[in-house]
Amino acid sequence: MKNAILITIGDEILSGNTIDTNSNFIAKELKSIGISVKQIFTISDELESIKSCLKTALENADLIIATGGLGPTRDDKTKKAFVEFFNDNLVLDEETYQHLSKYLQKRKRQHLLELNVSQAEVLSKAVVFQNDFGTAPCQMVKRNGKLVFSLPGVPYEVKPLIKDKILPYLKEKFELDSIFTRIVSVVNVPESILVERIANWEDHLPSHISLSYLPVGNRVKLRITASGKDFSQLENDVETQIHSLLKIIGDNVIATYEDKIEKILGEILTERKLSISTTESCTGGEISKLITSVSGSSQYFLGGIVTYATQKKIDILKVSKESVAKHSVVSEEVALEMARGGQKLFGTDICLSTTGVAGPSKGEDGKDIGTVFYSIRINDVEKVSHLYLPYMERTDFMNFVAQRVLQDLVAVLVQNH
Repeated sequence: MKNAILITIGDEILSGNTIDTNSNFIAKELKSIGISVKQIFTISDELESIKSCLKTALENADLIIATGGLGPTRDDKTKKAFVEFFNDNLVLDEETYQHLSKYLQKRKRQHLLELNVSQAEVLSKAVVFQNDFGTAPCQMVKRNGKLVFSLPGVPYEVKPLIKDKILPYLKEKFELDSIFTRIVSVVNVPESILVERIANWEDHLPSHISLSYLPVGNRVKLRITASGKDFSQLENDVETQIHSLLKIIGDNVIATYEDKIEKILGEILTERKLSISTTESCTGGEISKLITSVSGSSQYFLGGIVTYATQKKIDILKVSKESVAKHSVVSEEVALEMARGGQKLFGTDICLSTTGVAGPSKGEDGKDIGTVFYSIRINDVEKVSHLYLPYMERTDFMNFVAQRVLQDLVAVLVQNH
């Protein structure tokens, strides 16, 4: 199997001001064609840092993909570093220049600035891949049979370059193994116990099949990956292993194809013709966001409401003042009443509710940061749960709770089917 190293170039990544989404995307795409990523480097936009990283990468991988540092600004130094490292010089590429002219004219730019024109200058030894969604092209340089790509850093430019141009080139260039992956989602089994329960099964996996554990909330995603020449055979081999696995932990498995909980839920709700609504407080609409991220969710999601203020819980969801006074707004009783009120408001089969303290300060009723109560109401059957997550950053807290609520709902629906 060929292997790759990814290099992300940019001070904005190192400072934390920008999140590196390119590496995650590229790694997944490479894996889909049988190329594994063995290392990911994030480095500053400095000549020596770039050259040093290129040297290390070429010593350890067959393929290097660098992103960033190719904009029309004077502080971008990637191209210069490539020129020095590969002992090359820049030449004006006519095809790139024409592409650049047409691209900017479409954006009402009649004259190219000197900085823009410089983006049509490429290494004389490079193979050029035109960037249909930006101004800086992708360049590829060969050394000792290894390939080094330099891409711009903007994600919406990186994605089509990778999918439409680089991947097809690599598939034609290399004789690559096929890779087939399935996800088995397991709930209500701690990871350490799950490892013990399936240890014998894991020990007897064929050499071309590997297993990874990916915990998410109260769910563990088991990623089963097979690699080889015959894709159909890989599918059969993985299916055989999953069949054996289900004999061991089948009661705790909620899906064997999809890995996103919101999609798993969507398939169940669609199949059973169930409707759902949400009444959120501490999760701030995160549950609704997850549900509606799925195409076709309008078939089952009727609506959601964020009643952040206590009075709005009372006014809109008809939470009783007595419950708030006696138990506080962050309580089991209020979570139950929120779900009842939401179910009545939207007329749904299912309603989910959350109330808690996301931080960074205590709640208005003095409850500790990280305290959460959530309720799942299915028709007339209701369940309330309590979490305590005191050390999570606010946005991580919201996402974790939202994931947990959906995972619990899926587990209930699967177990009661």
